[in-house]
Amino acid sequence: EVPPLDVPELLAVLVRQSGPFLDQFGIRRNLCDKIVENLCSKRKNQLVLRSLVAGEPPAVDPDKISDELDLRIASVLQSTGHCSERGGSWTDFMKPDVTDGKRHVAIVTTASLPWMTGTAVNPLFRAAYLAKSAKQKVTLLVPWLCRSDQELVYPNNLTFGSPEEQENYIRNWVEESVGFKADFRISFYPGKFSRERRSIIPAGDTSQFIPSKNADIAILEEPEHLNWYHHGKRWTDKFNHVVGIVHTNYLEYIKREKNGALQAFFVKHINNLVTRAHCHRVLRLSAATQDMPKSVICNVHGVNPKFLKIGEKVAAERELGQQAFSKGAYFLGKMVWAKGYKELIDLLAKHKNDLNGFKLDVYGNGEDAHEVQSTAKRLDLNLNFQKGRDHADDSLQGYKVFINPSVSDVLCTATAEALAMGKFVVCADHPSNEFFSSFPNCLTYKTPEDFVAKVKEALANEPQPLTPEQRYNLSWEAATKRFIEYSELDRILNNEYSATTIRKSNGKAIARSVSMPTLSEMVDGGIAFAHYCLTGNEFLRLCTGAIPGTRDYGRQHCKDLHLLPPQVESPIYGW
Repeated sequence: EVPPLDVPELLAVLVRQSGPFLDQFGIRRNLCDKIVENLCSKRKNQLVLRSLVAGEPPAVDPDKISDELDLRIASVLQSTGHCSERGGSWTDFMKPDVTDGKRHVAIVTTASLPWMTGTAVNPLFRAAYLAKSAKQKVTLLVPWLCRSDQELVYPNNLTFGSPEEQENYIRNWVEESVGFKADFRISFYPGKFSRERRSIIPAGDTSQFIPSKNADIAILEEPEHLNWYHHGKRWTDKFNHVVGIVHTNYLEYIKREKNGALQAFFVKHINNLVTRAHCHRVLRLSAATQDMPKSVICNVHGVNPKFLKIGEKVAAERELGQQAFSKGAYFLGKMVWAKGYKELIDLLAKHKNDLNGFKLDVYGNGEDAHEVQSTAKRLDLNLNFQKGRDHADDSLQGYKVFINPSVSDVLCTATAEALAMGKFVVCADHPSNEFFSSFPNCLTYKTPEDFVAKVKEALANEPQPLTPEQRYNLSWEAATKRFIEYSELDRILNNEYSATTIRKSNGKAIARSVSMPTLSEMVDGGIAFAHYCLTGNEFLRLCTGAIPGTRDYGRQHCKDLHLLPPQVESPIYGW
């Protein structure tokens, strides 16, 4: 029989949990510890007695009292048969199935092949390389678009009649790229394409497409994007560990729009709130992204292995004395002003005389193509515009210098690919390029005059061959290793840390109860609840730019994905 908690012990727990709150009123931590120590006088006397029996000085460490209090609470809860998961009453009580000894990792992203954008390609590689270790089961959750949206988004009029068709396309592409069998599951959630934002917005509760038995670890690619209009279960309630990866510098794009400064102010705070409410850990690819709660900076992306193979081929040719590069400089990127075209034209127009005779080939397609080309023609710039193509295309391998003046990127994939192929890269001295600046072939400039000097330097010299260490740092093997470390996934997978931490005392191990959240967790829970209420109102959703009818998925998604209507899936009684 374990006696129930008495009033002083309950007060001690309340004081300890309120530490951050009391600190705001100038009540310091040591004073709180003394209050807890006095309230737990019985525990203190027992510890003193143990010390005397063991022949030690009768000194009591406040941490020991705290541990004893935790053990006492856990004992009482255990004796009542109470079982709690993280999140209290808002938690899905079906625990993840780990009977086979493997953890479940769900990667949720905002785009899918054949749309060759970063949020489609990089999560796909992450899934393949995480699954390669066979230590965990991996599911990649991607958006499914109805036929009308597919025609707007996917290139070359490519469309799919069923999710199975698209899954086969995705799987064949990734296995051809990585050279090994991609042993992970691909699932789909309903999505709709926004023409104004040129991005895919989830329709309905995305978290429901991961079964509760597999809801263990979630990786949210672009967590702010996924949760802007998320009206469903809180990710940190359903999953034991949630990691967000910030891909896009949304504030930089928004500032370029009409009333951009005001819009960016609101979006910045919304991004902070939704990532804080839905993530345990946030990884920022570079310092070019906005600072967010619970975030660290680390590049967790690699390059497609085919670019490293091209780089090895170039190095081998140069060792044999052959000329690897027969062309000068080029730029490749989607032809929209925000992708570096404005900076490029400004630099070339300002220093047209200094770069006399310099010719630049530009490859790209996009909605601003006509305007970009007409501006370059009006300014009489020596730019040769070509249709966009794969960066690994044979026609691009002969170029020696890749020029990328963009400052809107978070971590430019094309820059990493050019370095992997052994080329020079001329780019701005900007936080988005910090990872690349350690490579000798990366020439960064701070001023327009410096840009001219770096271009001339690159054209006049030969790039250095990459060392084995530099090649490894660009690979997905190294990126996956960095991701596992910085996301704390290594501790999770090794059971060193989890949402329900094991506390040990006197050789006994008892799972620490998390029924009583800390003040910070209560604030996060309040933010999540407020966000849930606001996103449930269709009028407020439309006022903030949501696509009409995306609170729930529609009939066409039900038909394509074989779903029950949302009214049946989540019935509403009196609300």
